[in-house]
Amino acid sequence: MLVNEKKLIAYRNFPMVPRVIFGRGSFNQLEEIITPRRRNSFAPFIFFVDDVFKGNAWLTSRIPLSYGDKIIYVSASEEPKTSQVDELVEEIILTTKEKPSGIIGIGGGTLLDLAKAVSIMLTNDGDTRAYQGWDLVKNPAVYHVGIPTISGTGAEVSRTTVLTGPERKLGINSDYTTFDQVILDPELTKDVPKNQWFYTGMDCFIHCIESLNGTYINAFSQSYGEKAYDLCLEVFDSSQLSETEAQDKLMMASWHGGMSIAYSQVGVAHALSYGLSFLLGVKHGIGNCIVFDHLEEFYPEGVAQFKKMKEKHDIELPTGLCADLSDHDFKIMIDVALSLEPLWENALGKDWRKTITEDKLKHLYQMM
Repeated sequence: MLVNEKKLIAYRNFPMVPRVIFGRGSFNQLEEIITPRRRNSFAPFIFFVDDVFKGNAWLTSRIPLSYGDKIIYVSASEEPKTSQVDELVEEIILTTKEKPSGIIGIGGGTLLDLAKAVSIMLTNDGDTRAYQGWDLVKNPAVYHVGIPTISGTGAEVSRTTVLTGPERKLGINSDYTTFDQVILDPELTKDVPKNQWFYTGMDCFIHCIESLNGTYINAFSQSYGEKAYDLCLEVFDSSQLSETEAQDKLMMASWHGGMSIAYSQVGVAHALSYGLSFLLGVKHGIGNCIVFDHLEEFYPEGVAQFKKMKEKHDIELPTGLCADLSDHDFKIMIDVALSLEPLWENALGKDWRKTITEDKLKHLYQMM
């Protein structure tokens, strides 16, 4: 008797943001959205807001505060840290009568990642650094909402919150990380400085290049990556869009770019930029740009397009970041980069260690 056996394949059952609202002025619906989520008058909503908006009544006057709700202004001048998350969690626990009804992040990738991380650590014991890695979170996070005020990072849609810890820069990658609600209001991006607009937009562009050229590529990731790539070209390599059209399209490029890596992965640029960030504190967006500018060997067409857009928008990237580093410094960055094994496997396949050596990475860093 013959038995037909089918090979069982475990496909990834990843979470998506269950609720999202898009549109200019949609930020005004925040109160309507969160009010049904308030458990009682002693369980406040905590709003993490980028401190660039401190004193900006155009935005802050529309934050719906009630009962014991509070705004915590956070600087995005540095990458988010595990110790910073621990401090924010402690502050909330000590100053609220009950666990918050929700955490709302308003800002760029730093604020969104902090909001995701704090919402997780309010329901999980221990230090935040213990949860850096894949699927280490045991308990669902408190209700959390993401409201991006700059487009490109994809933090609003990803299941990752990227944090710098005492030993490494690595995300909390968990099904519980994803926001419960996202508000995409392109009007909130209207005052982003030009350089920051470019660096963060290129983060999205690089997501697409690394996803579309990776070994993890599949039809799901490809469909989102190709759309995000096309939108990036419309925004950064075209003169046909109005300012509002560009804001709308870049916000959707960020969303699609984040989705493109949800079922695949990023690659060489992100792995190397994590090393720059960990040792030198280089912000994520500009770090990706500095690295990607030297990756013709891995992404020749993507780097050529990047250089074209960089020239079009008259962007000068910093140089000489690694000129005065010691061998010990290089070793720290190299170890951080090499620890991100899924990124290298996506970029180069399972045999990536045959070509990616410490000497190779040191040479790449020396060019930056």
